[in-house]
Amino acid sequence: MKKIKVGLVQMSCSADVTENTNKAIAGIKKAAENGANIVCLQELFTSLYFCDVEDHDNFKLAEAIPGPTTMSLSAVAKEHNVVIIASLFEKRAAGLYHNTTAVIDADGTYLGKYRKMHIPDDPGYYEKFYFTPGDLGYKVFDTKFARIGVLICWDQWYPEASRITSLMGAEVLFFPTAIGWDTNEKENEANIEQYNAWQTIQRSHAVANGVHVVSVNRVGREADQQFWGGSFVANPFGSLLYLASHDKEEVHVQEIDLALTDKYRTTWPYLRDRRIDSYGPILKRYIDE
Repeated sequence: MKKIKVGLVQMSCSADVTENTNKAIAGIKKAAENGANIVCLQELFTSLYFCDVEDHDNFKLAEAIPGPTTMSLSAVAKEHNVVIIASLFEKRAAGLYHNTTAVIDADGTYLGKYRKMHIPDDPGYYEKFYFTPGDLGYKVFDTKFARIGVLICWDQWYPEASRITSLMGAEVLFFPTAIGWDTNEKENEANIEQYNAWQTIQRSHAVANGVHVVSVNRVGREADQQFWGGSFVANPFGSLLYLASHDKEEVHVQEIDLALTDKYRTTWPYLRDRRIDSYGPILKRYIDE
């Protein structure tokens, strides 16, 4: 048996970067006090979700990775013996920015970063204005407690991303995310359907790959977005082990049994039966000839 405890910090954000960072650190410490081994923060936790507008002033929010925030979090990780997954706005060079998640081991060591591969450009989510698509490929990180894979928000809609990360040996998939309802949407049924799709696609990654999935979303009203919270943990068969509220800040610690991957992959041997010789066409944008 290989059991670990994962911490989820679901929180609202303000325009005050220091306030947000301190709130996140308080959440990490609370999770650690409750036994968490690995703590995941939501996407771009140090600020408001600024991608709802195209504004050059927002580039001032970016920082180097590693940099000041990862340095602060490294001290917290070392003090509390906890792995930290931290989503940040990375300034790589003048005019070159990424949506990036840093991973810090339980001894405070900076293990590396994953740069978001899939970048959306939709009303309220103008991320292509800010972020260059990731060029590090998919990543796994060997932490003190588990080999983990990290993907970011829009990546969650692409089964290829979860599959590749799982094939690299990830024992748990973590998704820092920032998504919510458009407050101008008049049909509540549409809101329900959108949230259900978001949760379902990620639970399907757990099933298809036989791994636990941890998704951490923000909560609260920002401009015309009502971030829907709903952070969750799913086991390798997609069953919900934890589900957060839609309207409250929550710090939760969930025990998961990594040995279940072997159980489910043996009982439902999807990896055994993959026809890798037949998947070449997936490299095409669209199969129209």
